[in-house]
Amino acid sequence: MRPHAHWHLNHGRNKNRWWAAAVVAALVLVAVVALQVRAFAGGGGPGDALDASNRCGTPLECAQQAQGPTFGAEPAASEASGRAVAVVEASCGALLYGQREDVRLKPASLTKIATALVAYERSDLEASVNVRVNSGLLVASTGSTVMGLKPGVELTMRDLMHGLLLVSGNDAAIAIAEEVAGTTSRFVELMNAKAAELGLSDTHFTNPHGLDEAGLYTTAYEVALLGRALLAEPELAGIVSATSYQATWEGPLLYNGNALLERYPGAVGVKIGYTEGAGQTIVAAAERDGRRLIVTVLGSLDRYADAIALFDWAFENTQPSC
Repeated sequence: MRPHAHWHLNHGRNKNRWWAAAVVAALVLVAVVALQVRAFAGGGGPGDALDASNRCGTPLECAQQAQGPTFGAEPAASEASGRAVAVVEASCGALLYGQREDVRLKPASLTKIATALVAYERSDLEASVNVRVNSGLLVASTGSTVMGLKPGVELTMRDLMHGLLLVSGNDAAIAIAEEVAGTTSRFVELMNAKAAELGLSDTHFTNPHGLDEAGLYTTAYEVALLGRALLAEPELAGIVSATSYQATWEGPLLYNGNALLERYPGAVGVKIGYTEGAGQTIVAAAERDGRRLIVTVLGSLDRYADAIALFDWAFENTQPSC
């Protein structure tokens, strides 16, 4: 065979190979686009949550079905000081980012989120409550944070709810529990029933205030869903977003201990906590451009820095997943 004929033959083969490769690449591209369209249109993947949400059982099951993809790199807060973190899409409860988000840990005063939910469902916020709790004795015996209740004081349930969620008063938690259920132990049963109703299988309460006890635990993801449930109640959402409140007493103005409300633009709550066993804890919510996210940090050394880093990353690097 002549050299130039050999070149033409090889050239033809190379040309055929090039066209075959091009056809394969085009087919792959079409398949990828089709899968993306199907996923985001509800035909597969995350989009299925839109239809599946009508078939799910508990709120946790609905949230799990609505899990959406995370876009962009992991947050710088992947080195956060917290032992566990979760970033949740408030609109449906989808987990956008988590680290050890399903590990059972002590919640500290995040427990009061469940206390508020149960009390709100089972009492009238305008009802008068005859307080039996002595906050002075409570401080002396447990070192509790209190709103300053004394036996015989008459306050509304709304006043006590502000003392519970703003000041994080353990005295308010006990007063609420006794008013709603007669005893704190019966109230705790209602709290655990509420957790079960929400499908929170890794959450268990032993008291209404959050002081460390054996058997008191939750996870970063599940307590975020508790925070989401609280925010779904407009009156409770209004309480946790308030920076101060004047109760119907001669006592002092009640101030919100959640400094994130003033430190982060768009912050709307929810609750902070601390015990020696739990470390710093927070369930935080913030809004930007019509979107609301919930961040949980458990066992933190600096809950505000951790929460801010997670919010900044999530708002800048993720898209609504439901």
